[in-house]
Amino acid sequence: MRILIYTRNDCVQCHATKRAMESRGLRFELINIDEQPQAADELRAQGFRQLPVVVTDETSWSGFRPDMINRLRPAGGLAASA
Repeated sequence: MRILIYTRNDCVQCHATKRAMESRGLRFELINIDEQPQAADELRAQGFRQLPVVVTDETSWSGFRPDMINRLRPAGGLAASA
């Protein structure tokens, strides 16, 4: 399962989301909107107004959502960020 996390440098909820996923052994890719500002426009167009935004093959959400993170299953291997 591919997991994307849209994040920002000084976002407390973003850091909490990344830590929660790492502690559960989930692999994910980061998209930093401070470095890729066009991504913020794309998220707004999809109706998101809060970071982080987590996108998987099956669902997406915004904010720190431990309940949603707990529903994800590791794809195998160790947690990694790109």
